[in-house]
Amino acid sequence: MSIRLDDQVAIVTGAGRGLGRAHALALAERGARVVVNDLGAEDARNVADEIKHSGGSAMAHACSVADNDQVEKMVAQVMAKWDRIDILVNNAGILRDKTFHKMSLDDFRLVLDVHLMGSVYCTKAVWDIMREQNYGRVVFTSSSTGLYGNFGQANYGAAKMAMVGLMNTLHLEGARYNIRVNCLAPAAGTAMTEGLFPDAAFELLAPETVSPGVIFLVSADAPSRKVLAAGGGSFAVYKGFETDGVNLLPDRLSADGVAAAWDAIDNESNMKELQTGFEQASKLTMKAATNLGIDLS
Repeated sequence: MSIRLDDQVAIVTGAGRGLGRAHALALAERGARVVVNDLGAEDARNVADEIKHSGGSAMAHACSVADNDQVEKMVAQVMAKWDRIDILVNNAGILRDKTFHKMSLDDFRLVLDVHLMGSVYCTKAVWDIMREQNYGRVVFTSSSTGLYGNFGQANYGAAKMAMVGLMNTLHLEGARYNIRVNCLAPAAGTAMTEGLFPDAAFELLAPETVSPGVIFLVSADAPSRKVLAAGGGSFAVYKGFETDGVNLLPDRLSADGVAAAWDAIDNESNMKELQTGFEQASKLTMKAATNLGIDLS
């Protein structure tokens, strides 16, 4: 069955170029009315015009996602024009790469302001709208740098892993309102990654090879609380697992006890993907109660 987004309204941030542009065009191709947000007004207009010339519906809006007032004004204008918002793709981002000991705190904060707070501002601005219409699809843009680390990108990595934490909680809070929340971890050849990949790989990792994953994540049958890695037409899901663990009560609870039991603590057999933070607390409590012979029922 072909995924269609007819008459749905989608906001894509940082959509003037690169991945955001590819996402915006792909959404419009599936029938969505697209809000092309970008800091660069001309870039936003160009993409919106491209959509219109192809027979789609689009509006351009130039603002910084790191400015909450501007974001709220953008959402108000979208509601005045189309009276609903179904999809939000948080894509806007910047880089300020340096090793941590050389990185200024201003550059650290700037990257968090754009990636993390920009995503928070945009999502907060549409959240009540999606709750009231009992439908919403939100995509945050994470990164392998957040999931695994990359040299010289402490600010970017911190912001991108924050997307996963934000997704995990909003997935829980949005479920009863049919709001599904996911993350994209893209590998793409864009202006932000130019020079990081060999030329041949850069061409393989065209932004257009990532966008089909976004279309799936914002579809009616989308999953929720998934981190979709995408690039070069390949797709994979990142999962965070926790080892079964070891309880050291009653007589081994010490730093030396942790050291002695480390191989068992770190053992990957019986690992599990937990669904909530409370589930972890419950697991650890039950292990303690079992060791001490305490009945918690």
